[in-house]
Amino acid sequence: MKSRWIVNILLLALVLAIVVFIKLRPQQEIVKEVAYEVSALKLATFTKVSIEFPTKAPVAFEKVYGYWYIAKPYKARADQMLVMRILSLVAAKSAQKFEATDLTQFGLDQPKLKLKFDNEEFIFGTFNPVTSEQYVAYNNHVYLLPVSYAENAQSPVEEYLDKSPFKPDEQKKIAGFDFSHLEQWEEVRLNVDLVDGKWKASPEKAKPTQNEMNEWFDSYWRNMSVQRVEPYTPDRKTTYPSFEVKLNDGRKVHIDKIQESPELLLGRPDEGMMYHVPPDIGFTLLNPPINLGK
Repeated sequence: MKSRWIVNILLLALVLAIVVFIKLRPQQEIVKEVAYEVSALKLATFTKVSIEFPTKAPVAFEKVYGYWYIAKPYKARADQMLVMRILSLVAAKSAQKFEATDLTQFGLDQPKLKLKFDNEEFIFGTFNPVTSEQYVAYNNHVYLLPVSYAENAQSPVEEYLDKSPFKPDEQKKIAGFDFSHLEQWEEVRLNVDLVDGKWKASPEKAKPTQNEMNEWFDSYWRNMSVQRVEPYTPDRKTTYPSFEVKLNDGRKVHIDKIQESPELLLGRPDEGMMYHVPPDIGFTLLNPPINLGK
């Protein structure tokens, strides 16, 4: 019994010693990671973006009425999110900041890439083999940044094209379709219109179901699946089957059906753009479920 008490006293003493050691030991200083802001610029203030390469033609964007457009090498609507990814550079932070006194040291004497946002210039140099980051110079300082900033800016120009056949303001105003100039609908002169929230079809024997029409419109037109976009020059000597998308402000968007198989090719002559649509989606796109009786 006495030996058990001795053991308990020794254990208690050991616990007390550990507690005293933990409380009295020197506390390690918490090291905070330093993050340097590359700039204090604001994304919304810019109206021009230029991407300059050492061995190929530059790509330029311009904001018009609140939306980004490709200005070079040709004029076209741009994918708004991709342009914003490029501009996100102004909000970047870096763990390293150097004085831009020796450009050769960072490969900035022969830049891999230059980004210009209005009059602000960012220069991209070589890569750091230890961190796998890239040296970027701005406003007399050099920062180490992820390579994703350069990768976003070096995409092929086709990647920057807006994948929607409609301008942002047009997409919200679609109120009907005139399919009467497509081969399968020429005889019945098919028109479908959204009137007071309900779909109506021009042939009297058509019996469109509202749920089916809404699903068709939401799935295939409001969220159109386009595989690829490319510029094209309309052949004025060729008359293509075509249709028109009606807008609720009275405007119409003319679209040519250039090809139906093996994929649907839709051309917008007024903008000089051609859209590649998968064949299964393309068929449903141009054939609304109007339940045409016999």
